[in-house]
Amino acid sequence: MPEAKRHKERLIVLPLVGVIALNYPLLSLFSRVKLLFGVPVLYLYLFAVWLLFILGVAVILEKSGPPPEPGEAEPTKPGSG
Repeated sequence: MPEAKRHKERLIVLPLVGVIALNYPLLSLFSRVKLLFGVPVLYLYLFAVWLLFILGVAVILEKSGPPPEPGEAEPTKPGSG
């Protein structure tokens, strides 16, 4: 499977996992009247999920490398043309 296609698939799956993580059943697990380091547990969970989402996108995009310059042809593999 080409590397670019794998990155696109991961970028599609990541928001789906985020929606599941921020949906009712999981949010209700953290909706307690408890404080951790003086902050409600629900807030810590929301910010942790948000941070992990941003880091996940950054890691996926970092592995994909910079986009090709406009007008620059894709490198061809030997024997493919």
